[in-house]
Amino acid sequence: MQNKEQYLSQLRAKIELYAPIKTATWESLKAIVQFQNIEKGAFLLRHGQIARNLHFIVKGALRAYFTDLEGDFYTKNIFLENDLAGSTVSLLKSAPSNFTIEALEDSTLINIDYVHYRRLIDEYADFKNYYIAYLEQHWVIKKEQREVSIVMKNATERYLKLLETHPNIDQRIAQRHLSSHLGITPTQLSRIRKKLK
Repeated sequence: MQNKEQYLSQLRAKIELYAPIKTATWESLKAIVQFQNIEKGAFLLRHGQIARNLHFIVKGALRAYFTDLEGDFYTKNIFLENDLAGSTVSLLKSAPSNFTIEALEDSTLINIDYVHYRRLIDEYADFKNYYIAYLEQHWVIKKEQREVSIVMKNATERYLKLLETHPNIDQRIAQRHLSSHLGITPTQLSRIRKKLK
């Protein structure tokens, strides 16, 4: 795989958005990562499997989704470049994942072994600072914003916010996945797009 150093630089830049880390911490983190290419349509994690890694997306797109008893799917998250993906509850509890993670595009990932990742959090104060800041941003602030958005904003507003955050997402991700992520039907999303033209 070409450009490993460039990919690692992307990962470090992502981490340092939350807190600076020292060289020793970075070297310890680099020692526990592996690179992976995954093809569009392949599964990174299936419902019922126990997650072992966090996945940093160097390039590509993934989705995490649930499937109900009738076979209908509900997209929990869409992950793009520079996102960290994984089944957090499965990682924390060493329990089967409640959802599936699938590649929506050919993707390049940096996989971080979660057991060793937790050891780094315990061992390095700077990495613990990053971890706390990351959790606050993604599991408190963004989670609350999304919950409020689903209740307080209409579908058009949610779609426009998604485009604001990820301007080309509607060219990359299938309408059925975007609509599921937004909590609407593909037909509703199609109508919204027509009105906005």
